[in-house]
Amino acid sequence: MDLKEFFTQHRRVAIAFSGGVDSAYLLWAAKLFAQEVRAYYVKSAFQPSFEYEDALRFSKEYDIPLHVIKADILADSIVTSNPANRCYYCKRVIFSKILEEAQKDGFNIVLDGTNASDDVNDRPGVKALQELKVLSPLRECGLTKTQIRKRSKEAGLFTWNKASYACLATRIPSGTSITQEDLEITEKAESFLSQLGFTNFRVRMMNKKLAKMELCENQLKLFLENHEKINSELKKYYSKVLLDLEMRNEQ
Repeated sequence: MDLKEFFTQHRRVAIAFSGGVDSAYLLWAAKLFAQEVRAYYVKSAFQPSFEYEDALRFSKEYDIPLHVIKADILADSIVTSNPANRCYYCKRVIFSKILEEAQKDGFNIVLDGTNASDDVNDRPGVKALQELKVLSPLRECGLTKTQIRKRSKEAGLFTWNKASYACLATRIPSGTSITQEDLEITEKAESFLSQLGFTNFRVRMMNKKLAKMELCENQLKLFLENHEKINSELKKYYSKVLLDLEMRNEQ
């Protein structure tokens, strides 16, 4: 099955839109092939502002209706307790809201951007999507992240080369309670590094507000050129800054 065939079978769809590579390509394809599509963006403390801005820009460029849903994710005590399977509970909250709003708008089918490269057996959030009967056409059609980037570039989508991004909560160690303050600190730190030219990195908060910067080895030179600036800025929020040149997969 390809996406054109998928949208021939599913004519009216609601899409959970994060502003990232995968959901942007899915939204573009739905605009092209489906009869009617509407995007749903859930705005919460877990999403940085640039993702919201990209979602607004994309939906405007392609004239796709965007429904913004505000979610007080920090009001859920299970989510903020940050268990190892936090993503399961978070997805339940977020997608339940999307399903509720989509149904009010007359959409009975909700899609997400999980692709064929994602290890669905190691992602608690995928279990929540399956329970809520959310469909993942990119995965069903066998499209990998590499293929999605290639097709997005060919289509002229500005999202084609966006770095993969997991929500801000992934920077807080499992078992450590998630607070608004810690999320805001994380966003400020990562925004500063982005302005310096860093890509595909993370700033993780360890115990006692110790920061661990995870970078790819090819960005070590940029780090060395700016280490004094980085140390000065990040110590506004963290007690100490460590460097790790091994990026890790996230859920």
